Amino acid sequence: MNPVFPELFSLSRAEKLQLVEDLWDDIAATPAALPVLDWQKQELAQRKTEYLQNLTTGSNWEDVKARIS
Repeated sequence: MNPVFPELFSLSRAEKLQLVEDLWDDIAATPAALPVLDWQKQELAQRKTEYLQNLTTGSNWEDVKARIS
């Protein structure tokens, strides 16, 4: 590996995590700039079709939160 900013590797774990969070927040600030690829659109359309054919296959938000907490 030939890092562009080798000094990043000398940061503490907490500093690295903060940097990643800051970078992600910057990227997420302009969601329209993030492309959605054709295969991703197709996958989402397929999942929606499958869900609409059998509405009992999904989970409501409360159940999802309970499983991940």
